[in-house]
Amino acid sequence: MTDPVHRSGFACFVGRPNAGKSTLTNALVGQKIAIASSKPQTTRHAVRGIITRDDGQLVLIDTPGLHRPRTLLGQRLNDLVFETWSEVDVVGVCLPCDQRVGPGDKFIIGEIAKLDHRPTLVALATKTDLVSKQRQLSHLVDVGAVAEELGIEWAEVIPCSAVADDQVDTVRDALVDLLPEGPAYYPDGEITDEPEEALIAELIREAALEGVRDELPHSIAVTIDEILPRPDRPEDKPLTDIFASIVVERESQKGIIIGHKGSRLREIGSQAREQINRLLGTRVHLNLHVKVLKEWQRDAKHLNRLGF
Repeated sequence: MTDPVHRSGFACFVGRPNAGKSTLTNALVGQKIAIASSKPQTTRHAVRGIITRDDGQLVLIDTPGLHRPRTLLGQRLNDLVFETWSEVDVVGVCLPCDQRVGPGDKFIIGEIAKLDHRPTLVALATKTDLVSKQRQLSHLVDVGAVAEELGIEWAEVIPCSAVADDQVDTVRDALVDLLPEGPAYYPDGEITDEPEEALIAELIREAALEGVRDELPHSIAVTIDEILPRPDRPEDKPLTDIFASIVVERESQKGIIIGHKGSRLREIGSQAREQINRLLGTRVHLNLHVKVLKEWQRDAKHLNRLGF
């Protein structure tokens, strides 16, 4: 009797901002590892989500969205995207059903098509929960036409919705089936190799992004200054103190984040704390400060210090 085939490899999702990439990553992994926001360029790190099954292991890399860079940070994020594309086995192109397939989508697919080592391409018609069946069908026709226009071939075309849990299992199965044969890269039970500190910083940044004006999201970074278990706490009721800084580029932005008499900062703290409690499985006390690093997105020294 032949041994069952075990597949392993890397995949990533691409698409315009707000195409559902991070939401789909979280749904496939079964836990929140990537922050999702309606703001463009929310993702800044290539977070790895790990899906381990008996028949294979899929490592998902959640890349930033490709965009026209206006800063050194933007350029570095784009470099990270191209580097990731040339190293993965499969790329899932997210083409949301509630939007027409446009020049931005064609640009991204065209850039992947130019790679020397071209990964297998899967079309994911995301956000099926937002449209009628008829709209979904005409969208799938458009998705097929784009492949023909750009001279590529979709290995699979899958309509899905991470929010409504529609065909998420089908996406997972298809991605695993397209991986090469190989051993597992990570131990069973591990769902990300992103350090806890980085995940906590991202959850704080996600809370800070809520409801801010369009120009501010790109100016926000978060650093974790210290994580300390609170001493003298009973064993069954531990508490962790987390000291973090929200970094912005200008004094006026600092005022927006803090809000009237600190109201906005308190809101950010309570929203992030809830998510961090869930992540760590223990209660945390969050101590947030806001500091200004002038024009940090354009300064190589600041970017290095902030981990970009």
